Amino acid sequence: MASIDEELATLIALPSADLPAEWQRICRSEPPRIAADLLRRGIAYRMQEHAIGKMSATLSRALASGNKVAPEIATGTRFVREWNGRTIDVHVTVDGMLWEGRMYRSLSAIAREVTGVAWSGPRFFGVGAYG
Repeated sequence: MASIDEELATLIALPSADLPAEWQRICRSEPPRIAADLLRRGIAYRMQEHAIGKMSATLSRALASGNKVAPEIATGTRFVREWNGRTIDVHVTVDGMLWEGRMYRSLSAIAREVTGVAWSGPRFFGVGAYG
């Protein structure tokens, strides 16, 4: 079985005339009457959805609303920050954020614990737009 990268490379090289049949194969429905580029993008989206799963309902709603979306942090991620000569080393687990043997529900909670004042956790650790 081909990897998603290989499948997408094949899709990019597929002639426009073959896209409706590919849509039917991947999406199991009649292809919409749209430009070939949009059809290709729709097929690519569905291929990726099959390979790595659907977008979460929360993320889907946030994108539909046009609101800013906070980055999801993968389990196993490690954040390291120096603060006033002290190294802050945080590990992301399935249950939350682990720092100095204690679990926290957010980076902001850890930033508050470290600094003693309210901080944006992503900003404190340089995550996303703040990094």
